Amino acid sequence: MTVPANHSDKNVPADIRVVEISREPVELYKILKFEGMVASGGQAKVVVAAGQVLVNGKIETQKRKKIVAGDTIEFNKEKIGIKLASTVTTEVSPPKTKAKPVAKKQVTEGTSGSSVAIDVESQ
Repeated sequence: MTVPANHSDKNVPADIRVVEISREPVELYKILKFEGMVASGGQAKVVVAAGQVLVNGKIETQKRKKIVAGDTIEFNKEKIGIKLASTVTTEVSPPKTKAKPVAKKQVTEGTSGSSVAIDVESQ
């Protein structure tokens, strides 16, 4: 997720776009792809292997370089800073209980031996 340019993180220079990741580490080529810095994952791997990407100010040629919060990535005159997204907690409702099943029991009544079916709730 990209945070707008007027982000509130005072530790990040204004010329760096902040990108929030939900987990770390994330492979370098995936960030380039998902942030739209390149057209595809294949192109991301090519530009990294060609030495066109800087990670923390140094040329990076590992396509699967593990990127973590605090890292900066530069490519094609664009700079992004990586930030770990704050954990979002959602309240989960308890599962709905199902109605108790109704069982049929055969009950014999009277002396004649006749039987009648009666619905009885099972416990």
